[in-house]
Amino acid sequence: MSVIKQFLADPKLLLNAVGEGIYGFDLSGNAVFINPAAERMTGWKSAELLGKKIHQYHHHSHADGSAYPADECNIYKTMFDGKTRQVKNEVFWRKDGSSFPVEYTSTPIYSDGQIIGAVAIFRDVSQQHKVESELKSALNKVHELSEQLKDENAYLLETLNEDWQEAGLVGHSAIFQTMLAQLELVSQTDSTVLILGENGTGKELVARNLHRLSSRAEQPFVKVNCAAFSPTLIESELFGHEKGAFTGANERRKGRFELAHGGTLFLDEIGELPLEAQSKLLRVLQEREFERVGGSQTIAVDIRVVAATNRDLWQMVEQGKFRMDLYYRLNVFPIQVPALRERIEDIPQLANNLIVQLNKKLGKQLRGISKSAINALQAYNWPGNIRELQNVLEREAILAKGRLIELTQSLGTEIPQQIADDLTLEQAQAEHILKVVELCNGKIAGANGAAQKLGLPESTLRSKMKKLKIR
Repeated sequence: MSVIKQFLADPKLLLNAVGEGIYGFDLSGNAVFINPAAERMTGWKSAELLGKKIHQYHHHSHADGSAYPADECNIYKTMFDGKTRQVKNEVFWRKDGSSFPVEYTSTPIYSDGQIIGAVAIFRDVSQQHKVESELKSALNKVHELSEQLKDENAYLLETLNEDWQEAGLVGHSAIFQTMLAQLELVSQTDSTVLILGENGTGKELVARNLHRLSSRAEQPFVKVNCAAFSPTLIESELFGHEKGAFTGANERRKGRFELAHGGTLFLDEIGELPLEAQSKLLRVLQEREFERVGGSQTIAVDIRVVAATNRDLWQMVEQGKFRMDLYYRLNVFPIQVPALRERIEDIPQLANNLIVQLNKKLGKQLRGISKSAINALQAYNWPGNIRELQNVLEREAILAKGRLIELTQSLGTEIPQQIADDLTLEQAQAEHILKVVELCNGKIAGANGAAQKLGLPESTLRSKMKKLKIR
């Protein structure tokens, strides 16, 4: 009980013991009480401030350094209107000239029903602000990583949905071995590579193996099919866009350049890139930085660029359809992928490699391909190259009744010769496309679709069908 009596006899004992800073003011705004916690936080000793208007010492300016007039001070206002105030987002100033964020409560003090002053109880919230800032930063990072993961998942799903088969880079022919030697040589550099070759020769496979052999093998390999997007969408696909950048842009999205940071960006069918996008691609290749569509922030990337085309880019340059400066920027190290008819001796090895893949895909246990079938495959000209070989073998694997693949249909006879002789080129193309579409039950895109069977991008096939008036 003696301790309680002692506290009641001298309330300052309690006020001096609390961790919050406490200032007491009279009606003139002069300090009449300052506890030790306030001294520790501000560096001002009570002897230096008692009897003085301490607003000019600890509350004279806002956080940005602008003046804080005394008549606007929330502590002083309480003495005039008797209203208790809880204040956040202000600072108090220390004796050494530094400031710290505070939260405080100003409460009026009454005696006999009259206001005789006010008391301000404050605390330093620097640590709280630091924690909040770190939490906000962490949440932003989580949001950023979540966005990146979402973009990467979308891209990965898109890649997995493609019917890309890991076959083609096998063979002992001299022309093929020369290409492999070039591939291994340039893979040890970061030089830009232009892969040239007909449709179906395995240009994407060459690009993937170039990445696998490089020092960037553990980083992303990101593919862009330049023919698959309209001129209005290709820029967003390459560089990404900000939310609201255009109709339908409901959220921010990273482009393929950002997703490929640290790794390899594969620009397939580069000859199909619109001229406007070519100029922007050239800038990125030169400066390795860009802005998202609808954005102003410059984003720097570290990527290795590999492009591929089945078109004669120099002829396109002469026709004004492809930028000369972009051509030279891409054509640093060209690799020519040979057509299958140029490496007929590789067909047995290619066929066996493909049969291994087909066994996995179809759940078969095929042992190989008959000698007569090999002879027939080697006697064919293969306009569709390895992709056509894949399709032929898959069809025959499905039809196979034994453990060896035989050819049940003559190669290149999808259009009967007696009919083809009487057709124009466009009519023959239309007949062939119709036949393949029928075989695919009307399916155009995706695995086992007509586009895949014909060795064409979906957009190219649809364009041809529209031109040929095929419904």
